[in-house]
Amino acid sequence: MNYVILDIETTWLSKYKHKITEIAAIKFDWNKILWEFQTLVNPERNIPTEITKLTWITNEMVATAPLFSEIIQNFLDFLQDDIIVAHNASFDYWFISENIYTNTWIWIENQCICTRKLANRLLPNLPKKNLWTICNYMWFTNERAHRAMWDTKVTVQIFQQLLGLLEKKWIKDQSEIINFQNTKIEYCL
Repeated sequence: MNYVILDIETTWLSKYKHKITEIAAIKFDWNKILWEFQTLVNPERNIPTEITKLTWITNEMVATAPLFSEIIQNFLDFLQDDIIVAHNASFDYWFISENIYTNTWIWIENQCICTRKLANRLLPNLPKKNLWTICNYMWFTNERAHRAMWDTKVTVQIFQQLLGLLEKKWIKDQSEIINFQNTKIEYCL
């Protein structure tokens, strides 16, 4: 089983009310990129100015892009039953799940790994665990933050580094990684 590292851009934060404007995914085995999937998506609504300032995705850019309903099957074919990896994965995973379910009545059941959760456990002294902070800590540059493919590419780099830290803890199996990320963090005072 491979990993599918992904990122989305949206019209805002609610998976129920807002829509996807861009999706990017990279199929990754333990050490190399196998395939890429990327597309802008027509959200069938206006993109708020605040979102355009953040993502640089304009209404003009998505006007001729495919609708989410038109890319779902290609995305599902790409995803298969591989493990989804994302930074702050609950947002991306549930946003995509809800949009797929709304359009097809199919609920994806892929396992999920969150690089933010892994960073919480593996980099406890790092003050923040957002993508920007982790990129700086690991000396990665994200030249186009808040664009799906650029964020996906740096998430691949971060994930590779986190896999290396996990191996030092003798955690190599995918189920062990998922268990580790979901283990409650114990804090000592």
